[in-house]
Amino acid sequence: MSSISLTQLQDKRIVVLGLGLTGMSFVRFLTNNGLSCAVNDSRAQHPAFAEFADSYPECQLYTGQWHREVIAQADILLASPGVDITLPAIAEHISENAQVWGDVELYARLKDTPCVAVTGSNGKSTVVNLLHHIGQKLGVDTQLGGNVGVPVLDTINESPELLILELSSFQLETISSLTPLVASVLNLSDDHLDRHNTMALYTALKQGIYRGAQFAVFNAQDSATMPLPDFPIAAKNSCSFSQSTPASSALENSDAQQHFGVITHQGETYLAKGEQLLMAVAELPIAGLHNAANCLAALAIGEQLGWELAKMLDAIKSYQGLAHRCQPVASDDGIRWINDSKATNVGATLAALKGLAPSLGADQKLYLIAGGEGKGADFSPLAPVIAEHVAHVFALGKDQQQILALSENSTAVDSIEQAVANCKQRATAGDVVMLSPACASIDMFTNFVERGNAFAAAVTDVARKSSEELS
Repeated sequence: MSSISLTQLQDKRIVVLGLGLTGMSFVRFLTNNGLSCAVNDSRAQHPAFAEFADSYPECQLYTGQWHREVIAQADILLASPGVDITLPAIAEHISENAQVWGDVELYARLKDTPCVAVTGSNGKSTVVNLLHHIGQKLGVDTQLGGNVGVPVLDTINESPELLILELSSFQLETISSLTPLVASVLNLSDDHLDRHNTMALYTALKQGIYRGAQFAVFNAQDSATMPLPDFPIAAKNSCSFSQSTPASSALENSDAQQHFGVITHQGETYLAKGEQLLMAVAELPIAGLHNAANCLAALAIGEQLGWELAKMLDAIKSYQGLAHRCQPVASDDGIRWINDSKATNVGATLAALKGLAPSLGADQKLYLIAGGEGKGADFSPLAPVIAEHVAHVFALGKDQQQILALSENSTAVDSIEQAVANCKQRATAGDVVMLSPACASIDMFTNFVERGNAFAAAVTDVARKSSEELS
């Protein structure tokens, strides 16, 4: 790890790129420690600008574009995850000797907190929150950070026993000094290709999480998650999880009994370590085989931290899951309404469909609401799964036409409310209606939370109208 001290930053020309949540945390941290900085945000207007001017009048704010002179003069550029540092307007003007760091990188250079690092296209929020829940139940002082919770620099004066980091590909672009006790890439599917351009670059960024790791946990059913030889320590010290039997997920020349997977025994499916049955999947508090895989990943990571397996299994039973991730929406019509608004890419929707399909009876139908901002993704992998499991698709948003093309049994809608109303007309008791968009929400909503809340409100509204019609 390339450690530094605050005194080494005293005489540096520091420029913060982007004034979102992370950008503001950079400024707070720097000013609280007597360090000066300038800030550059390409937006012409934003509510944060007024707050910044009031709170930090001593800091110069440059807006409306990426200012080449400001960038070129920087010794250290502190980049927010939402800022694409490969843009020519930025990259072409960075000094040859300048350092480009994100907030996690700056934290890692200043403080050596024991940490776990988790990335992947899907499931990472569930896994890190589950790890945090398990750790708390086991009496470990854990703290969440990275792409979840508050920015890590806001917590740098705290000293948890274990920092659990969820890391996006955007954050991994600017991380080189992190030394996790355990690192994991859960899965990879094309996502954020509007920024990263190729799957190869996206995969390489995700693989970077293994760079300083002491141990790796990977997905045996996704070879791209296995640590590359470029990271020999992680590659040598690793184990896998899988939705298949642990034996099939074993590394070459490794003991299959050390790997995690799923075993069917006497007609029931179990989480397993090697041949050891751990817990029936039906007992898990979060539904779907994709969530069984998330639980296995958490168990594999926890075991490498020295956490007792039996106590972890007991802790899992009280985990309540996260909002907008295959979250049931209450209704009294017998229909299972599921809010999976966090499914912002194709892989997440595939996982949800495949995870829920086994729970459907022969007479139960599954209706899918999908669409939004596709971020340049290839939607074609959804087509065969939709053909096998989905009765009808309701498509909305910017990439509506691409969603409609996936199935002959599809209908265009203008809003979440219209989609829910259409589903209500078709579905009967026992059927499943799932919002799992496979797209980002920014074409129609502020974020996936607002989209999920709109879905839940629409379900409540159609239930109310139906009740009024019957009364």
